Amino acid sequence: MNPIDQFNRTLTRRQLLARGRGCLGAAALASLLNADTVTAQENPNASYPGLADLPHFAPKAKRVIYLFMAGGPSHIDLFDYKPAMQDLHGTELPDSIRNGQRLTGMSSGQSTFPCVAPMFKFEQIGERGTWLNSELLPHTAKIVDDLTIVRTMNTEAINHDPAITYINTGTQQLGRPSMGSWLSYGLGSPNENLPAYVTMISVGAKPGQALFSRLWGSGFLPSKHQGVQFRGGGDPVLYLSNPDGVDPESRRQMLDGLAKLNATRFDTVGDPEIQSRIAQYEMAYRMQTSVPDLMDMSSETEQTHELYGEDSKKPGTFAANCVIARRLAERGVPFVQLFHRGWDQHGNLPNEIRKNCKSVDQPAAALVQDLKQRGMLKDTVVIFGGEFGRTIYSQGKLTKDNYGRDHHGRCFSTWVAGGGFKAGFDFGSTDDYAYNIVEDPVHINDFNATVLHTLGIDHERFTVKHQGLDAKLTGVEPARIVQEILA
Repeated sequence: MNPIDQFNRTLTRRQLLARGRGCLGAAALASLLNADTVTAQENPNASYPGLADLPHFAPKAKRVIYLFMAGGPSHIDLFDYKPAMQDLHGTELPDSIRNGQRLTGMSSGQSTFPCVAPMFKFEQIGERGTWLNSELLPHTAKIVDDLTIVRTMNTEAINHDPAITYINTGTQQLGRPSMGSWLSYGLGSPNENLPAYVTMISVGAKPGQALFSRLWGSGFLPSKHQGVQFRGGGDPVLYLSNPDGVDPESRRQMLDGLAKLNATRFDTVGDPEIQSRIAQYEMAYRMQTSVPDLMDMSSETEQTHELYGEDSKKPGTFAANCVIARRLAERGVPFVQLFHRGWDQHGNLPNEIRKNCKSVDQPAAALVQDLKQRGMLKDTVVIFGGEFGRTIYSQGKLTKDNYGRDHHGRCFSTWVAGGGFKAGFDFGSTDDYAYNIVEDPVHINDFNATVLHTLGIDHERFTVKHQGLDAKLTGVEPARIVQEILA
């Protein structure tokens, strides 16, 4: 529930009268707030409680690992190849195909829009013969029969920040809860010693677009549901270690004292964020033991490091983060999101995408294989994708071995594995330019609704009153569950 609703529920008569002493309007405000009260209650019996009425039905999945390629990976160069593209190379993109598409500021001044075929080797891979860039994604090619590849993802956003905000929160507006925060709030976690939502960041060929902490923020939900960022160096979580001269017993006494002070303040004002603060202090204390154990890779075998690649031994790399994601999943953490920056390739795409794929291809495929061999893939949803795709036309000068591509939200590709999704399945098709959807569109909110469905959540019923509206992860416009991609 959002803080205002929770405040309303816990406000006592004495608190109301005390707060309304100086202004009769406070009483009127309290009566107005009653109109927004939601019926969902947190389940007091869970160790890390979610809502008592969730899940709505039997789930297929227990957790999600989201591999987010920030910047917009080129679907044309990785997943959505068409043999006809070779004949289209160097030709002008027809107006009938572009069809008045809104352009970004990076290519709005172009006078020509020459099509560029991928400069990499594609093959038909797996039992279904799906087209895949086997040159850049040789490890993904080995697991292609475990994947559903959705080639008709689409979004209205054309710039990075609104697009990443949109796919993570269901709206381009700032201040809404992220997917992981929604799941922390709704489902809770079986592990009370680790956050329900963990995020980690790695960097590809170059840093690329900035990522802001609001992307894993809790918005109007209680702040205890925001994502916790784990870092690759130093303390995995800021301020996790005790300062010099402070031992665990002193820390415990300090937290007990703070808890009493906060409880007294809560009894006076009834602000639910005080309870969130108490919970966060306690979580930080428990993480002092659980996080170092989690991050200690000494128990991982050489076979594991061979599977994920040599980078898995280097803290902060995408490969190391994938191993940690699996360790978090083993410990019951319901939502882990790995951001990999550097996919915004307006120029020098062949060189940069090669470097990026080298850093993510093996560990992403290894994560699926690792979960599968441990019997965990069946109840873990693994997602690989970005905020949008790239255009078939070149941005800037087109040369024999160099080109760039602009943002493209009309269609792009995402793969998903495990957790109730079909294995070995391609869904949706685009035109020969990989520019427009021909059949089976999947809006980003449709995809999120489908992920929630695998977790036993009806996205239409999973709402919180906010500013007089029933806010939900899947936005305002109707979203559908894509039944065709579910097993």
